Amino acid sequence: MTTGTTQTAPDEANLSGPESQFHALFDDPRWALAMIRATVLEAAHPQIGAALVDNSTFIAHPWRRLRNTFLSMRRMFDADPAVREREAARLNRLHTRMSGSDSRGRAYDAMDRSTRAWVIATLFESGVTMCRLSGQPLDQDTMERMYAEYRSFLAALDGDASELPEDLHEFWRYFDRVVENELENTEAARVILYRLFDHLPAPALLDGAPTLWAAGRTVAGPLLGAITVASLPEAYRRRAGLPEMPGAPTLMQGAYLAAGLARFLPGGWINAESIIEVLSLRPGSDDPRARTVTALRARMKRASALLRLLTPLGGDTDPDPGPVPSAATGEGRRSAEEFFRQVLDQTGDGYLDWPDLAAMARELSTRLDLDEPEETRLYDAFAAWWRELQAALDTDGDGRVSIEEYAASVPSLAGPALIRVAEVLFDATDKDGSGTVDADEYRTLFRTAFHRDLTATGGAYSRSAFVGDFLSFMSGRRTSTPYDPLLADA
Repeated sequence: MTTGTTQTAPDEANLSGPESQFHALFDDPRWALAMIRATVLEAAHPQIGAALVDNSTFIAHPWRRLRNTFLSMRRMFDADPAVREREAARLNRLHTRMSGSDSRGRAYDAMDRSTRAWVIATLFESGVTMCRLSGQPLDQDTMERMYAEYRSFLAALDGDASELPEDLHEFWRYFDRVVENELENTEAARVILYRLFDHLPAPALLDGAPTLWAAGRTVAGPLLGAITVASLPEAYRRRAGLPEMPGAPTLMQGAYLAAGLARFLPGGWINAESIIEVLSLRPGSDDPRARTVTALRARMKRASALLRLLTPLGGDTDPDPGPVPSAATGEGRRSAEEFFRQVLDQTGDGYLDWPDLAAMARELSTRLDLDEPEETRLYDAFAAWWRELQAALDTDGDGRVSIEEYAASVPSLAGPALIRVAEVLFDATDKDGSGTVDADEYRTLFRTAFHRDLTATGGAYSRSAFVGDFLSFMSGRRTSTPYDPLLADA
């Protein structure tokens, strides 16, 4: 990978792929702690924090965000240059659509080169820090090589890596300067540290055991928050006024040391991609592992019931399971409020506005791996739908739709613009241009939730049937076995 004239790393051809330092650490359990730490340092940057609050789905859909981030980083360090270039182009298109201003009126732009460099810097520095905290500090040569890899990452996005110092010694001065002079106690950082951990929704695998999940989260949430705060640079903790729990440094050291013990496991025992995929599985999936997941969920439900009897945790730990599915279709009705929270409010701020629909377009584009023309058509269709929704539902004229405004005008959702969204999505799914979607194409669209009998129509799914199903789901009329995992799951 070329990295511009500023890149002078050794073994440049091997900066990506299985020989890279990144790949050597990627399946390391310590990355879970390091990624949380890096995300807080990113969110503490005013521009990045504002972009996260306005556009990101990490509050309402953290597991989906984790999966997408993981897959993106895998692609950016893939051995095939074409894969890296395609992913870099996709990320640049995504970031081009993110700009605005924060609560203090300061402008942000996700394409700003200095803030993009800070994202890469936090990933590198947190990787180095996780090794140090777990008692396995990197030697200088390894650190130099890993830094070259991350500069190569930045160069793939920006055309060169000049926003990060070429010399590693200069990098540490740059990092300290940003921490001391630019980072703030932003809303996004506070949400991650004090709200996300305490209210983290269950992944699909554990969705059927709310009491068991709530019990574990009650213990693990505050501990993760304390560990993360203790691992942050002291200059930032002081500048942001972050409280440190007594004993947190010892707890943090123990957590990193325990995660580091995974190095004694045989190679291949821990595969981050497989773990994320399993956490995303639902019993209705056509994945071969679904039957195992179904049996596991049944056991967890029994354990959850026993735990509920032994240690009641209050009325909000075992929420209403939602609409009862139809035996014939696996679908059932859901309330307007439930649909608003689970599907429409993608950013989790309590309102429906353009960033929510943009998040849907982004997720669909990512799942379908759309090229630029198809992706643009899909975004344009969602933008037209937003204009239609705003005109019909925004009765107080504040530029967004509240849950009350939505509930009062549910039928207005299924207008001509939404039909256009469905048609664009159908065209993107119909790869061979046959005018129908076959089972393989449908599986491509709904990778985690293909659960439909197509035999009645000769194994094909017509445009009208596809559009009808999409409208039925997106207008909130009923739950949908395929669409729920795509847009409603956390």
